[in-house]
Amino acid sequence: MNDLIKTADVSSELAGFEDRSLLLADDDRPFLTRLTRAMESRGFQVTAVDSVAEGLATIRRTAPAFAVVDMRLGDGNGLDIISELKALRPDSRGIILTGYGNIATAVTAVKLGAFDYLAKPADADEIYNALMAIQHDKAELPENPMSADRVRWEHIQRIYELCGRNVSETARRLNMHRRTLQRILAKRAPR
Repeated sequence: MNDLIKTADVSSELAGFEDRSLLLADDDRPFLTRLTRAMESRGFQVTAVDSVAEGLATIRRTAPAFAVVDMRLGDGNGLDIISELKALRPDSRGIILTGYGNIATAVTAVKLGAFDYLAKPADADEIYNALMAIQHDKAELPENPMSADRVRWEHIQRIYELCGRNVSETARRLNMHRRTLQRILAKRAPR
């Protein structure tokens, strides 16, 4: 009985969206399989892919109304999928998922057309709520502000994105050796 009520609630939320097509792009196969099932149970017609090339080919055939895309895929950057989707279908809603969350990539994702940006691990409810959100809530004041190391790392990531993810150009602009920059970019964000 509870499942029937939940399904009715999902159907009423999706009623405002005639096209329920959803592209899921993630190279973590178990996660992709679970998320596909979860989103299908919420009323979406899901197409699941595990690479940038497949994602681009899919949206060029038929641009979906929704997309949930991992930032880093085996063959490239998920932002390329979001950018192409927005160019082909401006009314689409794309969400970027990433395990490497930082302010620079969040800003870039939004500029390229992402509707929202979620850090992994994100569950199906969080993703669904982000896709269905009418507007973004005002950001809350963080309990733990960024450390100086994190601020430096964010600045480097921002310049890297502004340079079109070109390591040589970024290193030149930051007056930094290219190999040093590559080591910094390969590491996880400091806390």
